[in-house]
Amino acid sequence: MADLILVLNAGSSSIKFRAFDAGPAEPELVLHGQVEGLSIGGKVSAAKFSAKDAGGALIGERRWEPGAALGHQEATDYIGDFLRSHRAGHRLVAVGHRVVHGGVQFTEAARVTPAVIEALDRLTPLAPLHQPHNLAPIRTLFDARPDLPQVACFDTAFHRAQPEVAQAYALPDSITRLGVRRYGFHGLSYEYIASVLPAYPELGAARAALVAHLGNGSSLCALAGGKSVASTMGFTAVDGLPMGTRCGNLDPGVVLFLLDYLKMDARAIEDLIYKQSGLLGVSGISSDMRTLLDSDDARARFAVDLFVYRIGRELGSLAAATEGADALVFTAGIGEHSALIRERVCRAARWLGVELEPAANAAGGPRISTARSKVSAWVIPTNEELMIARHTRAVVRTAA
Repeated sequence: MADLILVLNAGSSSIKFRAFDAGPAEPELVLHGQVEGLSIGGKVSAAKFSAKDAGGALIGERRWEPGAALGHQEATDYIGDFLRSHRAGHRLVAVGHRVVHGGVQFTEAARVTPAVIEALDRLTPLAPLHQPHNLAPIRTLFDARPDLPQVACFDTAFHRAQPEVAQAYALPDSITRLGVRRYGFHGLSYEYIASVLPAYPELGAARAALVAHLGNGSSLCALAGGKSVASTMGFTAVDGLPMGTRCGNLDPGVVLFLLDYLKMDARAIEDLIYKQSGLLGVSGISSDMRTLLDSDDARARFAVDLFVYRIGRELGSLAAATEGADALVFTAGIGEHSALIRERVCRAARWLGVELEPAANAAGGPRISTARSKVSAWVIPTNEELMIARHTRAVVRTAA
């Protein structure tokens, strides 16, 4: 029987999963799917499950009646049951998990133990909207199958290679020692992009590349020698660029204003900056870039303008961190699929030396800049789940 690695990516109301054949030189996708509409905080949604094979054909589907309380534990159990009935010729040898925060302690993927779970739980104050949900399937599987190897893979780990000065805030040391520093996120995505750059001859020799992970959550990262040098996200994943519902970079004085003048408490401010701001808050219409690009509403146009403007500003900051760049790489949902956003970002980066090739951009690349462009521009799909599968296989094999 072939070895199978299951990758779980648990969010607040969904669990996405991918199963990989671990035998080949590169893990190969076997099937994938998700359970969405999970119950959170006593709020009950209409949960649904879907799964597809590697070719995209539907192989499983279920909907639960509205009012059925399906949480992360039940969803994890259902995925396990489904996998047992659809993994012919494979045996499950490990489960890899995306965990948003690894703090300063976890600089690489780690085999899950009770001590690791406890350490990750202590990081919850640093990522209160993500960490508990990431840990829920880990706990469920650890209780049910303590013999099954689990590996935690961190969105922060890749950025731990940054210079200390890039991670520091200008705060008293007593605060810094509590863990208040720039962590950076989307690290699994950036790590994957860094791993495939050598496959593109023109990129393999690039001294520095600026990578734009643009999606519902968006950030930029400067890579040099395949390592993270600087990132737009900081202490939390709400920092940096405006996103679907997150505000991005915000003067701390605004938070003080909200506390003092509007008398908002911490939880109300948290909800505002994480769930009511960004593209949704500015437009008042939608957090979905596709909807905004299709709209004639002036507020929608302004939200897009602000998104592109902030990307342009931050590209300048990251180019300063690397003392120039040789390449600009677009990835994630918006970065991979919106030719218009890529065009506008490249236009804003003309000062950097980016010269767009319109036909190549419309076709989706991979190279979307002209041959004479001083800084080449690319579209490279990310694959965080494959990165997790790689890490999981490596950790399990090392422990064997």
